[in-house]
Amino acid sequence: MISAFDSIAQGLKEAIDLNNGKEVAAKTHRLESVDVTELRRNLGLTQMEFASKFCISVSTLRHWERGDRTPHGPALALLNVVAKEPQAVMRALV
Repeated sequence: MISAFDSIAQGLKEAIDLNNGKEVAAKTHRLESVDVTELRRNLGLTQMEFASKFCISVSTLRHWERGDRTPHGPALALLNVVAKEPQAVMRALV
């Protein structure tokens, strides 16, 4: 049986390898980046409308659009879904 230390050490090694672009045995998911300005404009929404519809603060949206910050984690996942199925997301959030 593998010890907790060995398990953690193996996970850390895999994380480092993945970060360095190496293949790892673990299944990984990398979300595509999203051009938030283009997405919003393609939907025909103002910043206020987009932020309101998708529960994002206007301030955060503006930072993304200026390039000061980039969406990551759950926000990036939401934006990828909006980019692929905007009407489904809007129906689900009503």
